Amino acid sequence: MGEPDMNRQLIFVCVFTIHSEAQTNILYALDSPIIFKGNDTTAYRDPAVLFHNNIFYLFYTLVKNEEGKIYSYTAERHSVDLRNWSLEKILTTKDQSLNFCSPGNIIDYKNEWILCLQTYPRPNHTLDQGKRHGSKDARLYTMRSKDLSNWSKPEIIKVKGPDVEFANMGRMIDPYLVEDKNEKGKWWCFYKQKGVSMSYSYNLENWTFFGHTKSGENVCVLNENDEYLLFHSPPNGISIKRSLDLNSWKDWGNLITLGQDEWDWAAGRITAGTVVNLKKKLGKYIMFFHGSGPKSEREGDFDRNASIGIAWSDDLVVWDWPGKKE
Repeated sequence: MGEPDMNRQLIFVCVFTIHSEAQTNILYALDSPIIFKGNDTTAYRDPAVLFHNNIFYLFYTLVKNEEGKIYSYTAERHSVDLRNWSLEKILTTKDQSLNFCSPGNIIDYKNEWILCLQTYPRPNHTLDQGKRHGSKDARLYTMRSKDLSNWSKPEIIKVKGPDVEFANMGRMIDPYLVEDKNEKGKWWCFYKQKGVSMSYSYNLENWTFFGHTKSGENVCVLNENDEYLLFHSPPNGISIKRSLDLNSWKDWGNLITLGQDEWDWAAGRITAGTVVNLKKKLGKYIMFFHGSGPKSEREGDFDRNASIGIAWSDDLVVWDWPGKKE
């Protein structure tokens, strides 16, 4: 009886090994670090990624110049190989007073997918105005889906508490949701306000403000070895902080700028890095980010010429990407 069982185990190990190697080879088959390339009328920004059933779901900010007016949307495409992508699907409305964008991440919560995102109001924003930031009315939202295809209307996240009115919440952008490392069922929302602010909830509806710490924007948080790893974006590049308790944070590692010195398409800025731990499935940490260039965002490549790129790492210190020079 033992021999057939052993054979089945050996077959499973072989199949799993081949499958894992094939998945990892997806990365090395890429011939460019650019996933989606921006141009003079389009910018791809703020990637958020979910790897589910061997499919990469990439959510992102789509900025479009439409007859001289600038609109921001949250859009999605998916792929099994990071080369061939589904048609672009815009998930949010065309409305400059809202401009739903900057998806943070997607979590599986009570048999639903929850996507967090923000508004970036820029009413009457036209191309000739140059770079213009979102107004003080920028707020955080969630959308829900059963199938990663059909999404509910956005609902506001009242991260300052149920009794704090919209007008008193303050400008906030770049949400990210992560479950507490010590207490299952307790969820944290990280967002840019006074550095990075943090609020927690046990039902994703009623939130309690916790505090804030110094940080750049577009945070991404991983739970690793009983520690929180926070990726954030200073004026250029991507930095990492670590914490055991969400109170005390320490900077860790070097500023990550990848191949920026060689990339015209990201010469202006590298930012908005989101990292997923796919070491068990693909053998790597994978980072998606966006780069602006050849001009800086201040010079004009903010609502145009922004592209989403990819890199990967074994240890979050040394990073590789397609076409990296040895």
